[in-house]
This record gives sequence, structure tokens and C-alpha cells, in this order.
Amino acid sequence: MTASAIALLLAYLIGSVSFAVVVSMAFGLPDPHTYGSGNPGATNVLRTGKKLAALLTLLGDAGKGWFALWLAQRYAGDYGFSAWTLAGVACAAFLGHLFPVFHRFQGGKGVATAAGILLAINGWLGVATLATWIIIAVFFRYSSLAALVSSVFAPFYCFYLFGLSPALAATAFMCALLIWRHQGNIRNLLDGTESKLGAKKSPEDTGTKV
Repeated sequence: MTASAIALLLAYLIGSVSFAVVVSMAFGLPDPHTYGSGNPGATNVLRTGKKLAALLTLLGDAGKGWFALWLAQRYAGDYGFSAWTLAGVACAAFLGHLFPVFHRFQGGKGVATAAGILLAINGWLGVATLATWIIIAVFFRYSSLAALVSSVFAPFYCFYLFGLSPALAATAFMCALLIWRHQGNIRNLLDGTESKLGAKKSPEDTGTKV
């Protein structure tokens, strides 16, 4: 197995660690797959009312995306990783979060993990995308809408910074998948039934993933 293949596999395995599940176990909370939206992410964990658990989930999911790419960047010179290999590592980590081998391939939507990866690609790219998310979330109170708008703008930010490049290809790939994972939320937004940030749901509630 080549060094590039090992880097891709390692990135996928790092991405496959679901911090929603890990943090929930540490806090004695139910498996996030079993309540609310069923989505193993910070927004669903927040529905338990445990803000610290949700924050740790957010930081963990973002951190693993950042770490997976940073690690490959750190050893790129030693193992001759090309820009395309690094782009592949970014995508592999993101796919690990969406389809985690450790959790029956039932992953989250990838918002936090994508943010971490974008920060590793370029700090300004990550900050601009996060700022877009915050602005939309503050004004409209929809986490899903903020994620969708950020996903539309992120490739444009990346193009401005790098032009046509492997980084742009990776960013566009992740954003396209993120939008695809929010199909249900798009329908809810159009129907006016999407849950707003801060709206609590009991663990027994079910619905479209957020």
C-alpha cells in the first residue's frame, strides 16, 4: 500500500469517529441516532438540553476534520503528497463523517467536519465560511439554512483564494454532498416546518434530520 493510500485510509478512519456518539456516552446520554432527528451531530445533541455536550460534539467533529488534513499536510514533504492527494485526504475525512465505518455507516451531515477541513485548507477560507454561517444563523435562526448558504458560498471563496485548483475541487465536492444531505431540510424550509435554533424537542420526537 502506498503512502498516499495509507493517508487516505487514515483520514477516512479519523473522520469515522462520531463525537456525537462518543460525547453522548461520556455524558450518559442516549445514542443520538435514537432521538430527535436521528442525526449524530451537535444540533441533535443540543436537543437533550446539554449545551456542553453539544459544544464538545461540535468541537470534536470540527477538530477531527482539521486534524486529518493537517496531519497529511505535516508529512506531505516527507512522503511526496501532491496537492491532489491532500484534496483526496480532505474528501476522505469528510466521507468518513458521513459514512462512518465505526457506526454502521450512519453519519452526520458534515457541517462541523467540513468547517474544520476548510480551516485546515486555509484559515481565511474557513473564517469566511464560518462567518457566513453565523450571519445567516443569527438573522434567520435556522442551522440548516446557514449550512446551505455557507455551502453555496464556500466554493466561491476558495476560487477567489486559489483559482481552479485541487483545493477548489475538494471544497466543491464536500459542499455538494453537504447540500445533498440536507434534502429533507430544504423541503422543510420550503414548507415552513423546519426547526429553529434553540427550539427544544424531547428525545421521543422524530423528524427530518437537522
